[in-house]
Amino acid sequence: MLIPDTQRRPLPELDERLDLTVGDRSAKASAFWTMLTLAGLIAVAGVVGDSTATVIGAMIVAPLSTPILGVGLGIATGRARLIGHSLMIVVLGAVLVVVVGALFAQLLPNSTDVLANSQVLGRTSPKLSDLTAALATGLVGAIAVARRDVGDVLPGVAIAISLVPPLAVVGVCLGSGAPSLAMGALVLFLSNVLALVITATGVLVVAGYSTEAGWGAGKRGGAYLALALGMVVVAVPMVANTLSSLWAQQIAEAGERWLADVPGAHVTDVVWHSDTATVAVLGPQDLPPISELQAAVDSIVPWEPSLRVDHTVGARIVAE
Repeated sequence: MLIPDTQRRPLPELDERLDLTVGDRSAKASAFWTMLTLAGLIAVAGVVGDSTATVIGAMIVAPLSTPILGVGLGIATGRARLIGHSLMIVVLGAVLVVVVGALFAQLLPNSTDVLANSQVLGRTSPKLSDLTAALATGLVGAIAVARRDVGDVLPGVAIAISLVPPLAVVGVCLGSGAPSLAMGALVLFLSNVLALVITATGVLVVAGYSTEAGWGAGKRGGAYLALALGMVVVAVPMVANTLSSLWAQQIAEAGERWLADVPGAHVTDVVWHSDTATVAVLGPQDLPPISELQAAVDSIVPWEPSLRVDHTVGARIVAE
């Protein structure tokens, strides 16, 4: 059984955990905003410093998952007030972290250097694998919230779902004048939020909280439709990124075959810019006809993309 009756948290206990307006409201608000601000500062510092350990620390501290799961609880139990208040907290919290990141970027002596580090690049081109991981992680988080005996897995869920770091990347990219990269990180954040809401709603409905609250399935149709549309919107760029990554790998392999008869020549990188594939090649002065590589690219990609070859004359030298 997904949520055994002996371990199932009662609805009032879930309200206490996920609804920031239940109980000591001022204390909850103070704790939430203090921890989120600190998490934002930690995440931005980790992103700017390209420190994975620091970014993981921000993931553990960040309390954003509480109102996001609160949205799922509101949908499952049919409480528009809880949905609206939780969404407002999520939006305001996201704005706070983005602003912190943008302001921090203004203090950097050369902010464009930050855009090339692993913490930024790893969060600006989300793929379907990221969405799959978010859904699986969201399922674990929803079960952990509803069951008393598995609550200790929540720190791991916070690390896996990654809510604050993508927002920190959005802010840093905006502050560094790279809105396209910021949009990619925002897509990652939105996909993680939707994954949490969808899985939380599903788990809580299956666990019987809807029945306990007297909320029928038919009344949730509008919320389900909104979640489905939101998932489609964020999935489109993720599908595009996944295909671009796959095609880049295949083009790199085709490039190596194209250079097979040229001693010392190698493909060093493949990058997509709109409908143009740029292949970076390191090798001697003379290369095979580019038309051969263009034909190979046309056979890989469903349309006929433009091909650009950036040729650096030279050779790799390996120290003995």
